Amino acid sequence: MSTRADPHDLRHHGDAEVRDAAPGLIDLAVNVRTGTPPAWLRERIADSLTGLAAYPDGRAARAAVAARHGLTADRVLLTAGVAEAFVLLARALPVRRPVVVHPQFTEPEAALRDAGHTVRRVHLHAADGFRLDPEAVPDDADLVMIGNPTNPTSVLHPAGMIAKLTRPGRILVVDEAFMDAVPGETEALAARTDLPGLVVLRSLTKTWGLAGLRIGYVLAEPATVTALERAQPLWPVSTPALAAAEACMAPGALAEAEAAARLIAVERAHLLAGLTEFDEIQAVEAAEAPFVLVRMARANAVRARLRTLGFAARRGDTFPGLGPDWLRLAVRDRATTNRFLQALDQALIAVGP
Repeated sequence: MSTRADPHDLRHHGDAEVRDAAPGLIDLAVNVRTGTPPAWLRERIADSLTGLAAYPDGRAARAAVAARHGLTADRVLLTAGVAEAFVLLARALPVRRPVVVHPQFTEPEAALRDAGHTVRRVHLHAADGFRLDPEAVPDDADLVMIGNPTNPTSVLHPAGMIAKLTRPGRILVVDEAFMDAVPGETEALAARTDLPGLVVLRSLTKTWGLAGLRIGYVLAEPATVTALERAQPLWPVSTPALAAAEACMAPGALAEAEAAARLIAVERAHLLAGLTEFDEIQAVEAAEAPFVLVRMARANAVRARLRTLGFAARRGDTFPGLGPDWLRLAVRDRATTNRFLQALDQALIAVGP
């Protein structure tokens, strides 16, 4: 939680913007793809319910994840969402000098602090387009956490640039929760086995609409997987979540995810083009994820006004490295975006300079 020294509420997430919302509020605060999970995935999950009397068996899902990334199964750990993975990393690994690269998803730092670690922050800056500078990370860091593409900036860092952060004796954790929303998954490190200490996290929440099911996975060296697995409770991933994981690794599902990623890129370009019509707004134009980060004066007042006009936006001031003049906006279909841009115009006029 925030303190007097640190005003950022690390436990605030986008779902808080829509919790107990009035009917009809359009959600631009949570980055889960709309219209999900698809019918075929709901059916696979429903079919798994007949096996609930048995304890979960994750072998098939683990093998499917490994095959999807061209890895061996001993490099895969299934988790109850990426949030569990952050907790396992914070508690199970013998690190002493962790560094988190911000702005990014706040749960990694929260998990580290809850586990008793003193966390150092490396801030990326708007003036540099929130681009990674590997030289900014302290040499003595034995754990480095970074998102790619990064939430909330939507910046996709070059894989080669992130790879420069690896070195013997260091764990490098790359949160690729949104990588499957990038066409071709360019800059992904998930399949790499040549980088020492690399840990890649993946989520099925965003693309497949499974936030309520809790399913994600860790890709890492076998010794790291073993250490994390020992810190897990028995049967940490439910049978329905295992069924979903296996289904989402199938070739047809991967093709559907790729098509969705290409559509998101088109719709994101439309949103960014619309935002350029507002002199009051600066957007991070290098966006590659299913959301964009924008800066404007009196952003919190604009956010409150947008809510009265039927749209929920994600506040930015809970992210270290950002302040009260930032908002994050999820990419939606063109019709929804057009309605949002009209509401944004009204909100800006109502709030004033």
